[in-house]
Amino acid sequence: MPLTPARDAGRPRYLQIADDLSQQIQEALGDPQAKLRPGAKVPSEADLMDRYSVAQGTVRKAMTELRVRGLVETHHGRGSFVRKAPPVQRKSSDRFRRSHRVAGKAAYLAEAEQAGAKPSVRVLFVGQTEAPAEVAVRLGLEPGARVLARRRLYYSDGIPTEEATSYLPWDLAESIPLLRDENPGPGGIYARIEERGALLKEFRETVRVRLATKEEQSALGLSPGAPVIHLMRDAQIESGRVVEVCDTLMSADQFVLEYRIPAGD
Repeated sequence: MPLTPARDAGRPRYLQIADDLSQQIQEALGDPQAKLRPGAKVPSEADLMDRYSVAQGTVRKAMTELRVRGLVETHHGRGSFVRKAPPVQRKSSDRFRRSHRVAGKAAYLAEAEQAGAKPSVRVLFVGQTEAPAEVAVRLGLEPGARVLARRRLYYSDGIPTEEATSYLPWDLAESIPLLRDENPGPGGIYARIEERGALLKEFRETVRVRLATKEEQSALGLSPGAPVIHLMRDAQIESGRVVEVCDTLMSADQFVLEYRIPAGD
């Protein structure tokens, strides 16, 4: 599809290309025969360089712009694809509702299904370890104290989107054996904790956005320079004790974080 001179006058070449591809992606919605339909692979850098008669750097800038717009996703070693579905919307007021746990659904599974995606999870590690410094402080423990670590990799439609490690005090893990199982049962670890009468009262989250490290790029299939959301969450029970700290790394273009903040006193 040729670019439109009147529309593109004065705009950087990479933005002209990004606009053109964006239009093709939008026009392909609902058309199973279109080349840039949802889930389709985007033409290679070489093909785009030839199509638009530009250098590699210009094509890469255009692809970065499409990722920023949330229209494509790039996976290390596989290439770029038109996004199949909008980002998962994480609603702070909904994701930890007790009703989800009673229904046997952990937070990630519930919100991914609401977004129309097929969620899955792979357990990477469950076992005893020393608490990292920040985790120890949040749990109210001495540096290097023994904790239970549960590390998981989450997928949406088969694509890795989030890696999370939950840290729980070791005395709690000893008192609730299912917390040490790969599958803690319906509703996840929060359901097991509440079954013992320790009702969850509050969650506190700290959110940072930064560039992914090489190791994180590999784990989540991200491109070099891709942003990630680094989220740390404390789970506090009614007694005031923090019973879990969850250290979560999220592919930034896969999620929208929504928070409700009271305006009263």
